[in-house]
Amino acid sequence: MSKNYKKGMIIKGQVTGIEKYGIFVNIDYDYSGLIHISEISDGFVRNVGDYVTIGETIYVKIIEVDEDNLQLKLSIKNINYKIDGKRKGIEESVSGFSPLADSLPYWIADKLKELGD
Repeated sequence: MSKNYKKGMIIKGQVTGIEKYGIFVNIDYDYSGLIHISEISDGFVRNVGDYVTIGETIYVKIIEVDEDNLQLKLSIKNINYKIDGKRKGIEESVSGFSPLADSLPYWIADKLKELGD
């Protein structure tokens, strides 16, 4: 069932837990991993929660693979672990919410009429 994860690979994972000693990361349906506090930064880490949030998708570097237990030892030291969360949104039209505001009285009247029947 090996996913061919190798030491040194940089992969995506989702933060599932934050503890004083590290960050738990879900990699896929089979593998999970831990970023020990010593693998977060070269500097002093006062609060692990300052680096990630639960549910956030980040890049992690594999430092050890345990295929028997389907676990990875991970690191975010010296890599750009943040994934740019900017998403292409829906472009706002020039009219903004005006079409909705204009239609609202008609929708209300229709609903009141429907409820009255």
